[in-house]
Amino acid sequence: MPALTTYTTKIQPDWVDYNGHLRDAFYLLIFSYATDALMDTLGLDSENREASGHSLFTLELHLNYLHEVKLGAEVEVHTQLIAHDAKRLHLYHSLHLVGDAKELAGNEQMLLHVDLAGPHSTPFTEATLEKLAGISAEQADLPRPALLGRVIGLPPKKP
Repeated sequence: MPALTTYTTKIQPDWVDYNGHLRDAFYLLIFSYATDALMDTLGLDSENREASGHSLFTLELHLNYLHEVKLGAEVEVHTQLIAHDAKRLHLYHSLHLVGDAKELAGNEQMLLHVDLAGPHSTPFTEATLEKLAGISAEQADLPRPALLGRVIGLPPKKP
């Protein structure tokens, strides 16, 4: 199975800056909607949240801007499950023009399953763990994203 296509949209006029390309904040908005779609795929949708009182919170994310995205472009997000444990989900979103393999931006996220009554972390249900295991198995042969685990910083000075 390839990475899941979790979100598709057209770049709107109010999302574009004075340079004629997608504003930095709207890359994250697009990736956020892709995370919502993944949550729906896992059964962690609004009905589940209301019934269980559980949801996913973002613990950390990294966003890499690789190529400009212009007004009117049709884009899609591909989502790869990197790893999961009893409470956490590590994923990677990549932004592409629809039907194009070239990565325009990458977004790595660590999410935590939370009991909203606390709030405090809580294990995923067996049903969610089974869905995560299924996606992991289907994506097992996908290469690890090149930007995965990247650290921000200036390169070391040359002696």
